[in-house]
Amino acid sequence: MRAVRVILAIAVALALQTTLARFAIGGTAALDIVLVVVVYVALTSGPVTGLLAGTLAGLIQDAMASGIVGIGGLAKTIVGFLAGVVGTQFIVAAAFPRFVVFLAATLVHAVVFMGLYVLLDLRHFPSPYAAVFGQGVTNALVGVIGFRLLESVPVLVDRRRAARRTGRRV
Repeated sequence: MRAVRVILAIAVALALQTTLARFAIGGTAALDIVLVVVVYVALTSGPVTGLLAGTLAGLIQDAMASGIVGIGGLAKTIVGFLAGVVGTQFIVAAAFPRFVVFLAATLVHAVVFMGLYVLLDLRHFPSPYAAVFGQGVTNALVGVIGFRLLESVPVLVDRRRAARRTGRRV
């Protein structure tokens, strides 16, 4: 059941990402929803699930984009694994540590992605620092808010069930 949820989350993120792709800043998307989902899955499920989610999401995203298939997949695979390791080794329950993880994941993703393109001499990125940092902050904000919203869903469901049992309205 968890695998179905992860695949569904990746599919929704890919659909949203392709819909929002037209809002690009300097050739870089202002938000990478797929990366946010991969990091969320890794933090909640561990490094192996993060690795698999990153691989699946990255390869599908690569196949949908015009570029080398595998570079984005490798970048998201590494990020998913590292975020899962961080989630199992450190307490990442408060908003600030989660913000730092999402920001660091975006930076690592950009370093691996752009680094491989430059290493293979396929593309050059003239000073991408501001765009990458902006995307990192945006990803981190969306990730922290999304985490908070998804954590509140079970609480709201429990309150609603309790209210139904007692016969009062929520």
